[in-house]
Amino acid sequence: MMIQLPRLYCIADAALLPTTAELMAFAEALATGGCTLLQYRNKSGNARVMLDQARELRQHLRSPVRLIMNDRADLCLAAEFDAVHVGQEDLSPESVRKIIGPDRWLGVSTHNPDQLREADLTSADYLAIGPVFATSSKAQPDPVVGLEGVRQARALTRKPLVAIGGITRANAASVLAAGADSVAVISDLLPDPRKSAEEFFRILR
Repeated sequence: MMIQLPRLYCIADAALLPTTAELMAFAEALATGGCTLLQYRNKSGNARVMLDQARELRQHLRSPVRLIMNDRADLCLAAEFDAVHVGQEDLSPESVRKIIGPDRWLGVSTHNPDQLREADLTSADYLAIGPVFATSSKAQPDPVVGLEGVRQARALTRKPLVAIGGITRANAASVLAAGADSVAVISDLLPDPRKSAEEFFRILR
């Protein structure tokens, strides 16, 4: 069954929220602002810290907020998250599916038409395309795909499509117009997360 993504896909990046207190305050403010989908991303590699923070997020954020673990299917289960999102360098979607079972959501990042076609054939529930615009949240980002890349991706899949990379309140509407079902945002949620989320929802109606 096709899943329904909210227009705003919020990402909490531990690299930008260095303490657990900051992470929790950010997540709770987003939820108050209407965010119902939050990905927890932590590239530090410290599994103990990740699990502790993930469990605290789960404790603080209940329904209707759906929590997505970036990369780690094992930590998704341990923290009782609702979904896993994997990139091109992570476990294959089918390996992740075997770990998380049929009921949790699975998302896959893609950066070009070939990757998107391949991901479309997997059991992924949604696909991500990006970076749409230049982004500062990754040290070595893939080439920018632009709005044309979003349009191409839309033509290649019927699965829900998340656009990511450099998306702000100024350009979000153009990304949806290009065919994305949802926009993933990191940096533009950081200043006053509750107000930022509320403004995104007004723009993305």
